[in-house]
Parts: sequence; C-alpha cells; structure tokens
Amino acid sequence: MTHKILVINGPNLEMLGKREKNIYGEFTLKDLEKTITDKSVELKCEVVFFQSNIEGEIINKINSLDESFSGIIINPGGLTHSSISLHDSLEIKTFPKVEVHLSNIYKREEFRRKSVVAPACTCSILGMGLDGYLFALKHIVNNY
Repeated sequence: MTHKILVINGPNLEMLGKREKNIYGEFTLKDLEKTITDKSVELKCEVVFFQSNIEGEIINKINSLDESFSGIIINPGGLTHSSISLHDSLEIKTFPKVEVHLSNIYKREEFRRKSVVAPACTCSILGMGLDGYLFALKHIVNNY
C-alpha cells in the first residue's frame, strides 16, 4: 500500500524564516515542504501540503479527505490552544493523525502549554524543529 499523507500547517506558518527565528528556525515553509518531499521519496509515500490562516478552511480540508489518504501531519499553530472545532474534525478521521510543533509548547508562555488538538491525535511531536515533521512522516509510513 502506498501512503498518501496530508501535511497541514496552520496560521502564521507561512511566516517561517521571518518570525522569531530563535524559536522557529531560519527555514521557510517552502524549505520545510521540500525537505518533507525529499523524505517522502525516500519512504516511497506521497505528501500533499496545505497551509491556511483560516480555521474553517483547515476544517473543510480535513473533512473533505477521502479513503485515498492514510494519515495527517498537522501543525495547527495558534489553533492548537483554542480550536475545539479543529479537534472535532480530527477526531472524526480514523487514520493516524500526528500533531507536530516546531517548538516545545510546554516551555513556552502559559497560554501555549495546552493543546486541545492533542487528544484527537494519535501522538504529538514537540520541540524537534523541522525534524519533527520527518519523524511524523516516518512514523505513519512504518506503523500504519
């Protein structure tokens, strides 16, 4: 079976490389997507990328997924801490969902230390920078 995995990046992740480089790194969203694409070739899987600053667009994208998808890697950005609707949308899907954060949210401001999305996901990867996405991809491909 060939895996087809949706990689979702939420609000403000298109600003990678421009904002808080000490937290998020120097790489851009395009750099991140290229690195993930290169890893997907090595793992013989397909990745589809989606980024939006709009909660409803992300929810609509998740809800529209058909059986051809075998997993989601999601960095919900600021929606991590507030979006019950995103949680509910993820919870509906039966395939693996991996929450990824570039930084360790538990070492950040108090308001960033709670993920309402995590309980709807298979697992979470925090604080590993870009490598977190690669581990998530490998995890889905090797375990599901």
